[in-house]
Amino acid sequence: MSLARGFILSVCTTILAQCAVNAQQPPPPASRSPHYRVPEKGKIPVAFVISDDAVTIDFAGPWQVFKDVFIQSRGKTLAEQSVFSLYTVSDSRQPVGTFGGMQIIPDYTFDNAPEPTIVVIPAQKGRSTKMLTWIQKMSLQSDVVMSVCTGANVLGDAGLLRGKPATTHHLFYSELHNAFPDVLLQKNRRFVQSDPIIFAAGGLSSGMDLALHIVKLYVGASRAEETAKLLEYEGTGWEGDGTEVAGDRRSKPN
Repeated sequence: MSLARGFILSVCTTILAQCAVNAQQPPPPASRSPHYRVPEKGKIPVAFVISDDAVTIDFAGPWQVFKDVFIQSRGKTLAEQSVFSLYTVSDSRQPVGTFGGMQIIPDYTFDNAPEPTIVVIPAQKGRSTKMLTWIQKMSLQSDVVMSVCTGANVLGDAGLLRGKPATTHHLFYSELHNAFPDVLLQKNRRFVQSDPIIFAAGGLSSGMDLALHIVKLYVGASRAEETAKLLEYEGTGWEGDGTEVAGDRRSKPN
């Protein structure tokens, strides 16, 4: 077994064992389209759902992307110019141990979290009823609900991917298909838009591509490019619809 596969397998074994255990029927999706508007005052709230063994880059990559989006006309300081307000949410405010040992104290619980405009769901172990119910509710209220890596399984357990296209880390295509055979699995994609609200990114660093794509929807390609440059991020997968470029060194096997 390769080191990379061993790394991901160790994160996801428990996740896959829990698939569909807590799944509930979500309410019928509302027929609506997000507006992707930046408010004149205030910031766009972004909630990061975390539980034990959350994969660090899955949420830290998108976190840094959203954090580093600035519009100079909004104020004189970086704090005033920033566009997004970020926070973590979990079942409780007890420390969460991420994969690799980082300890994070969530900012909010599912009972008291501010209503987010964007929700980010990394690969993780959690599948509580409160988590799945909250994610279902946010899919009816938020502009964006995005998964990264096997965070797609969380969306699947919440019943939000039935009959829709989605993707995940390339080592777990079969696992996603077997757990959720009605999901339209898309291979060799940096990210997939499943419906007007739901997005799914491939593994690990592809979460940054999806986050930059979401940034582009809100502030335009030029400012998204500025953000990528600020991050010294050389990937270009965010610029299109998530399709891998032929011959790209990051392209994934079938």
